Amino acid sequence: MGFKSGDIVQELGYDDDIDFDLRDDLEDIIDSELLTEEDHDVADAVILWWRAEDGDLVDGLVDSQTTLDEGGPIWLLTPKAGRAGHVSPADIQEAAPTAGLHVTKTEGVSSEWAATRLVARRKN
Repeated sequence: MGFKSGDIVQELGYDDDIDFDLRDDLEDIIDSELLTEEDHDVADAVILWWRAEDGDLVDGLVDSQTTLDEGGPIWLLTPKAGRAGHVSPADIQEAAPTAGLHVTKTEGVSSEWAATRLVARRKN
């Protein structure tokens, strides 16, 4: 996912269904704890755990940019196909431009979760 030691990463959408091993690995890589939803520090990146029942994806993506540093990525983590809460790639592709973002890549990051990297669209 491209993280390195010293990166400030905010985590949104934390719940008891997340991949705790992946979360621990991320904290090991950045050499600190992930910021929570209550933190208001500027973040280098955002990890957004999202499930179909979490509401409007556009709103979630817009809200996730509140403390994100300019040019920082949002990693949207969604349950993989066939799992409860799955969000289709088409829904992500549709929501991203409305939120001012575009999809750059998707990775399988664990057995249960897929990660989609989104960044702000360039302004002309």
